[in-house]
Amino acid sequence: MSISSNIGAKVKELRNSQKITLKQLSEQSGLSVGFLSQLERGLSTIAIDSLSLLSDALNVDISVFFDKADKNVNKPLIRSFEKSVNIISEHMNEYILTNESGELDFLPREYVLLPNKSSEDMHTGIYKHEGVEFVYVLEGILTVDIEDDEYDLYPGDCITVHSDKYHNWHNPTNKITRILTVNSPNPILSVKNKL
Repeated sequence: MSISSNIGAKVKELRNSQKITLKQLSEQSGLSVGFLSQLERGLSTIAIDSLSLLSDALNVDISVFFDKADKNVNKPLIRSFEKSVNIISEHMNEYILTNESGELDFLPREYVLLPNKSSEDMHTGIYKHEGVEFVYVLEGILTVDIEDDEYDLYPGDCITVHSDKYHNWHNPTNKITRILTVNSPNPILSVKNKL
């Protein structure tokens, strides 16, 4: 069984044990009923930020979604072929770059942003949260919006975003963009500390 199937099964188990409908969980988490249904059936993966929303809505520690017997938990090395992917949307894949994601004060991730078919798809809305986000462009072009300012970043460019300002980033081109991000504090630990 895949990691996403395990997480989906755990979400369904927790939701049913708390007698919460998919619609209620959708309203509490802000995630769509369709997405939650697909997740529970193992047909979709989930980003760690969205999983944080679910753990809040279900009043559980985010660690309940992960297999504690995972042999890689204390392994410091992740080979390129070992990275597991979270499909955030049809245009974005996320890779968590540590086996200690629930233990570190920061969270390193790689994102692959696929080309967008229309300009409407590029802007997913700006948002804010606690902490600081560091973004480094590995390949392609990335547009970063911070409140009223817009920055185009090229390979080798980096930007630090104080995340309490409204912000977001997207791929404005017809080619793949790959970026490295580091968030501090770690959003997984932030969720754990709230519980």
